[in-house]
Amino acid sequence: MRGTSMRGMPMRASARVAFVLVRHEVLLLTSVLRWLGRRAHGVGDDRAFGYARGQGAVMFGFGFVCAIETATMSVLLRGFPLLHGFFLVVDLYTILIVAGLHAASVTRPHVLTATTLRLRRFATVDLRVPLTGIASVHRELRTTHEKREGELDLVVGSQTTIALELAEPVEYLTFFGRRRAVRLVRFHADEPDALVAELRSVGGPVTATP
Repeated sequence: MRGTSMRGMPMRASARVAFVLVRHEVLLLTSVLRWLGRRAHGVGDDRAFGYARGQGAVMFGFGFVCAIETATMSVLLRGFPLLHGFFLVVDLYTILIVAGLHAASVTRPHVLTATTLRLRRFATVDLRVPLTGIASVHRELRTTHEKREGELDLVVGSQTTIALELAEPVEYLTFFGRRRAVRLVRFHADEPDALVAELRSVGGPVTATP
């Protein structure tokens, strides 16, 4: 019985990974539809702060390279219809996923409510920080980041522009559903000065660290 249970664990883990990957791609494709319809996710009447502008050129570059590869493979494989069809589907789907990543960034901005700062990146990170739990906030441009325990870097376009220190740890779910607690969050915003000013004006324990 124990051996059967042990053999079933990898299968359950594989099924979970497959579910997470499929769910993520569905969210990306849904984001494309939201982008085309100009409908932001989870904003409502609250204040949205975008971050997609910092990666627009990079995403366009990825999309352009994928488009060139698609055209090149079509020429090289024109005498092999089965291979041509296979690679055409793969290349077009890759372009769609790249578009989905950018669309997720556009349609899932950071959101500031009366009680919470919601920080997001693509369709993978969604961290809700109570305003009363923010110890300090300041502008901090960083272009290099190292993974450290208790810290979260939401890098966009290879940079972060705001550092948020928390009075107590806040938990969020990683891509594969693991809970992780952080006390320092660095993230990017297209208008960092405006967001920092808004956070400093909410009152409470927030301090204006230089």
